[in-house]
Amino acid sequence: MEPAVCLLEFSSIAKGIEAGDAMIKRAPLQVIRAGTAHPGKYLVLVGGLTADVEEAMQAGRDVAGNSLVDVVFLPDVHPDVVASIGGTRREDTGEALGVIETPTVAATIDAADAGVKGARVTIRDLRLADDLGGKGYVLFGGEVAEVEAAVGYGVARTTASGQDVTHVVISQLHGEMRENLSADPRFGERVRDVEKSAVAESGLRGAVVAPRGRPLPGSGGGRREDQVDSVPAAKSRSRRRGGRAGQSGSEEG
Repeated sequence: MEPAVCLLEFSSIAKGIEAGDAMIKRAPLQVIRAGTAHPGKYLVLVGGLTADVEEAMQAGRDVAGNSLVDVVFLPDVHPDVVASIGGTRREDTGEALGVIETPTVAATIDAADAGVKGARVTIRDLRLADDLGGKGYVLFGGEVAEVEAAVGYGVARTTASGQDVTHVVISQLHGEMRENLSADPRFGERVRDVEKSAVAESGLRGAVVAPRGRPLPGSGGGRREDQVDSVPAAKSRSRRRGGRAGQSGSEEG
C-alpha cells in the first residue's frame, strides 16, 4: 500500500488536541505532528499506510464536530510535498513562477500535491499558517506552460471544495524578485538584512551601551556622563575620613 498523509485543521485548540489523541489511538500511524497555528487554530498531521491514515482521519472527524475547519487526505502523496511540508526549499532553472494562495493549510497542501503531480514543475516553497494569519501558499517554478498547468491543476483541486483561492502566473520573474523569494520570505527579516548591509557598507559599528556604573569597553575606565556613582555612599566615606582627621588633629594638639 502507498504511504499517505492527512491533515486536519481545527478552529478549537481543545478539540484539536482531543481529536489528535483519538486519531493516534485508532490506528498504528507512522508519524503524528500536532500544534497550534495562527490565528488560534490547531493542526494535526498524520502519516502512514493508507488504510491506517484513513481510519485515523475518521476518528478525528468524529471528535471534531463543528470545530473542523478543513481537511486534506492524500493516499498517494507526492514525495516533494512531504519534503516541502518539512521545510525543504528548492531552486529551479525555469523562468516562470506560479503562486497559489489559500485561506487554509489543508487547501495549500492539496494544491501543491495536485500541481506537482499534474505538471513538470518544482515546488520552490510551501509556506503554512505561521506568520501568515493562518493562510498558506505554494510557489511553483519551471517553464511557462508547465507552471500554468500546475497552477490550473492546483486551483481545480481546491476550488472543488469551495475554497476561495488566489493564483497568479508570472511568465518572466525578475532576478531581484527571485532573489527575494529565495531568501527569508518574511518582510521583517528582509528589512533587517538591508539595515545590516547599510551599516557594513558605511563602516559604522553598532552603538555599544554599557550598564549603568560600568565603564564602556575600550574606554580605559571612562564612563558616560549619565553613569552616576552611588553618591550617598561616597559622601558617607568622605565624612568618616574627615571626622577621623579632625579627631586625630585635636588629640595631637
